[in-house]
Amino acid sequence: MLTDSHCHLASHRFSPTEIPDLLARARAAGVTRMISLATSLEDLPANLSIAENPAVHTCIGIHPCDVHHAPDDATTRLAGFTHDPRVCGIGETGLDYYHPAPDGWTEENFRERQRRFLHQHFELAAASALNVVIHTRDHEGDASFQDALAIYGGYHTSVRAVFHCFIGPWENARRVLDLGGLVSFGGVATFKTAHQVRETAAKCPAGSFMIETDSPYLAPEPHRGKRNEPSYISNTAERLAGLRGESLEQLAHHTTATASGFFRLRPQSV
Repeated sequence: MLTDSHCHLASHRFSPTEIPDLLARARAAGVTRMISLATSLEDLPANLSIAENPAVHTCIGIHPCDVHHAPDDATTRLAGFTHDPRVCGIGETGLDYYHPAPDGWTEENFRERQRRFLHQHFELAAASALNVVIHTRDHEGDASFQDALAIYGGYHTSVRAVFHCFIGPWENARRVLDLGGLVSFGGVATFKTAHQVRETAAKCPAGSFMIETDSPYLAPEPHRGKRNEPSYISNTAERLAGLRGESLEQLAHHTTATASGFFRLRPQSV
């Protein structure tokens, strides 16, 4: 049993009519659970609808690239959904210093709004007894990671966070783990030039990381360049298992257990 801990099934790149076939392909590939993440108030209803399927849960949040569109009370509006049984976490939130500030915003004002929203997501998570999914991305360096980690440090005694699509060095992963958080590895770990990611994944103890697709983005080898989907997580899992000297079954077991604990999912009958 594999768990895709991070995908975007409500993305415009997936037609609503193809979701049943997409979920069937995932099941055929051994993927029994998927976490689909909202990135705005607008795509929240679609995520909740898809999560009517018992194999899917959803997280609710405002992506850092969408904070300029979101109203100031966005997290207050999200709070009304935290007790929905389909909801299993807060996110995708975080800091994105890769994309330029939108028209009418300075870089600093845009980043400050992202940081303010990240604080608000942590506050919502703490009040709701849910955990947080964090996005970070930079053009160069790791300023977004450093800033997000510092914010997480103020909440780590009451909330756990996963830094998704992690591509950083082991030292940065260790700092997340030292706070009680997790990292998650996706298709980038299969890319031929992604030596740092694989070195980090090899050092992470079982129970400290999850696996994901981030679909429809970042498809793993041999699908690189195509639209990603949850069934492709088996390619990433096989690559990581071989790298770590584990069987696919062993890696599937501990990453699924880690995802179930982090998202507080009920036991699943298969």
